[in-house]
Amino acid sequence: MRLVMIGLGRMGGNMARRLLQAGHEIVAYDRDEGAVAKLAEAGAIAATSLEDARGKAGSPAIWWVMLPHGEITDTTITAIAEHGAAGDIVIDGGNSFYKDDIRHARALADKDMHFVDVGTSGGVWGLERGYCMMIGGPDEVVRRLDPIFAALAPGAGTIPRTAGRDGNDTVDPRAEKGYIHAGPAGAGHFVKMVHNGIEYGLMQAYAEGFDVLKGKASDHLPEGERYDLNLADIAEVWRRGSVISSWLLDLSAQALAKDAHLDGFSGNVADSGEGQWTIEAAMEEAVPVNVLTTALFARYRSRVEHTFGEKVLSAMRFGFGGHVEMPQ
Repeated sequence: MRLVMIGLGRMGGNMARRLLQAGHEIVAYDRDEGAVAKLAEAGAIAATSLEDARGKAGSPAIWWVMLPHGEITDTTITAIAEHGAAGDIVIDGGNSFYKDDIRHARALADKDMHFVDVGTSGGVWGLERGYCMMIGGPDEVVRRLDPIFAALAPGAGTIPRTAGRDGNDTVDPRAEKGYIHAGPAGAGHFVKMVHNGIEYGLMQAYAEGFDVLKGKASDHLPEGERYDLNLADIAEVWRRGSVISSWLLDLSAQALAKDAHLDGFSGNVADSGEGQWTIEAAMEEAVPVNVLTTALFARYRSRVEHTFGEKVLSAMRFGFGGHVEMPQ
């Protein structure tokens, strides 16, 4: 299939490359002409503007927007609607707010265009490992796009099958391949939003645990109760058979093996928006989210005063997403 990829940053560029490797055709557009040129070297069709991309997109056109949430995504989708045609499909694969998706779907429907939202997880490792995707939009349109999603997804791989899924007609077989159709417009980003809220909580738990381990060497403790613990070894042993093993722990272990003090990180931890949105949704639903709320507030506090645990948070964020710390 041919699609236009708009936004060739850490995620968009690698997603385009993975699709090219699978035999799909990519029309590449970004304000950064260098990023377009690099993707063209990999086999993409370069576009100099949205209007130019429309002429190279085919009909109906498939537009995949991979940009930061907010105004830039809004203006881009509005511009696509102006350059697009009836039957075109617009996909927002960034971390947009799900209520914005509902608004975009209605606006595009007025022009007989389709909207699909794709919550995407995989970070800088997605080119090699594939991307976990949570998709919202009309069922017919999502099924039409299935070859694209199947190419981007990690596939079943070597992960053992979950007991109870065989013969269960209530489950989506695509989930075992790393992607699902979650529901109508906005459902994909809603599921990804909650995913990121959970991510905040998991990361905070690891960060606080390592902070407690490091603190056991503190001078204010009685001398006989101090332990100078090797955090890199602890992270490594926990990776191997422990009930708290995970990819996030793997990333922590890698960072600690390189530098046990994590001196390359300040601990000034950013939030991308989804944590706050998750808590706002919980408030609307009257659902208590004690851990997720605390994890978000800890990130706010990290911008004023930093702990070793927040260096661990920064190291994890850099490990999975290439996220650079906020400036001091």
